[in-house]
Amino acid sequence: MSSKVPPIILNNGVEMPQLGFGVWQVPDDEAETAVATALQAGYRSIDTAAVYGNEEGTGRAIAACGLPREELFVTTKLWNSDQGYDSTLRAFDASMEKLGLDYLDLYLIHWPRPAEGQYVDTYKAFEKLHADGRIRAIGVSNFLPEHLRRLMDETSVIPAVNQIELHPHLQQHASREFHAAQGIATEAWSPLGQGKGLLEVPAIVAIAQKHGRTPAQIVLRWHVQLGNIVIPKSVTPSRIKENIEVFDFELDTEDLAAISALNEDRRLGPDPAVFS
Repeated sequence: MSSKVPPIILNNGVEMPQLGFGVWQVPDDEAETAVATALQAGYRSIDTAAVYGNEEGTGRAIAACGLPREELFVTTKLWNSDQGYDSTLRAFDASMEKLGLDYLDLYLIHWPRPAEGQYVDTYKAFEKLHADGRIRAIGVSNFLPEHLRRLMDETSVIPAVNQIELHPHLQQHASREFHAAQGIATEAWSPLGQGKGLLEVPAIVAIAQKHGRTPAQIVLRWHVQLGNIVIPKSVTPSRIKENIEVFDFELDTEDLAAISALNEDRRLGPDPAVFS
């Protein structure tokens, strides 16, 4: 199946599908089937990470899918314990071997770990890998604006992407505004929250009924209309298919205002200022 997902043009001209498939918490032996199902449903962007422990299963699905490599966009992330210049280069090689790829589309520093102070040296290794043609775009994950400022002051390649926790209960206005001003794409992890809570909020349920859609589709469409890159995760084939069907309807200003009103600045994951 061809993809119906429009691209976001990153700050270095690379095109990244606006909606991709995340494999967080998917065991390696299930990742192959889940990624294969996603690719068959029209996803072309796959997001994994070293710490997820499923790069090999993800790589097997990519190898078996029959799609040209240039049609796929693959992201993985460097784990905290591998930060540092030389250890980053080794960790990248290990990830690439597990994925079975010759090049990577996007590599992210998973967390800033500001107390350890290694993210600048780590990013300089990313810059080398990028300059060597082994990565098409480099970026970060869970970085706050102050971390990004330091990175941009001390390195030469502005991150293409910052992947952050972002959903209607944590709308990240300050980070999104900073990213937009710097030309950094905002990518949302846990875009649907976690568990059923967000998808049972009356305002979202009402908008779903109005449009004849599921609550998950409403939240994903909200992300798309904000301009976020979004990577919903599911291992259920019907939900995998449902989550990509968000490009044939639009939320109106009333819908967007109702979802905007749900912000509580409430994190489900760790605080990037202290997590290491």
